[in-house]
Amino acid sequence: MEVQERLADLHAMWRIRALEEKVRELRLADGGNGPIVGSVHLCIGQEAGPVGACSELGADDALFATYRGHGWALARGVPAEAMIAEFAGRATGVNGGRGGSAYFTAPEHGFHGENSIVGAGLPIAVGAALAGRFDGSGRIALTVFGDGALNQGASHEALNMAAAFRLPVVFVCENNYWSELTAIDEMVGEPELWKRAAGYGMAGERVDGNDPAAVRAAVRAAAERARTGGGPTLLELMTQRLVGHYIGDVEQYRRPGELDRAHEDEPIARLTRELAAAGVPAAEIEDARARAHTEMEHAAAAALAAPLADPDTAKDHVYA
Repeated sequence: MEVQERLADLHAMWRIRALEEKVRELRLADGGNGPIVGSVHLCIGQEAGPVGACSELGADDALFATYRGHGWALARGVPAEAMIAEFAGRATGVNGGRGGSAYFTAPEHGFHGENSIVGAGLPIAVGAALAGRFDGSGRIALTVFGDGALNQGASHEALNMAAAFRLPVVFVCENNYWSELTAIDEMVGEPELWKRAAGYGMAGERVDGNDPAAVRAAVRAAAERARTGGGPTLLELMTQRLVGHYIGDVEQYRRPGELDRAHEDEPIARLTRELAAAGVPAAEIEDARARAHTEMEHAAAAALAAPLADPDTAKDHVYA
């Protein structure tokens, strides 16, 4: 890969990392009573997946994420300021402060929302792909979910339907080794989750989820297969989260030495080492980090300067 592309990947991953660090700071401010409230799940350590995958999605393609979706939204083009405003309940938030950290959506950017129901994104993505077959959009759907979601019944039904109808879906499993607070290898008979693809009659692959170039190549092939009638693909991205399942998680379940190894192999640290070894000047590597942090500081300041959402509008856009 060209050095400039690798630097661009580094900057893109730093943008996600800087956003998540700022969100964590605001959530924990004032003893946990800061401007961001409610449940927050960070993707620190998992930045390579969204950076690699979203670069292969077209404007009409539909992306569905979990409650750990900030990085995917940012990589899809959702503005950081509007995201932080949303998390902080501001009127200028992407959903006017109604969705918060775990439920926001931005379809104008091809980001069709998060979901706190484990595995719920899979059947929704299948529906979007099926609709795309008839509405002339030619869209594909990409849904990202955690390793534990593959044990949900709705996930099985979605995978089976996508395969049976050869629907244009890319199923992306972010395997960070932990299904919330339980190790995935203690919950399944076969810990290589990508192998389940064969049972559904679809393509499957395990991918280095800490390498944005590897993710990009795998999603490119899966997207091409989907667009040309080859049906769905199940990709298992091997990665790790460097933080708790949620803000406030004390992480007592961690195994000895796990986090030390994870910090060595996480995508930003790894790519930084590779660029330095390739002779890229330290100033250029640092610039990727500095620009990302400056952007997020400005985005947060602008977001927090906006007015709070008006409680009288809470019932707007609610239908029964």
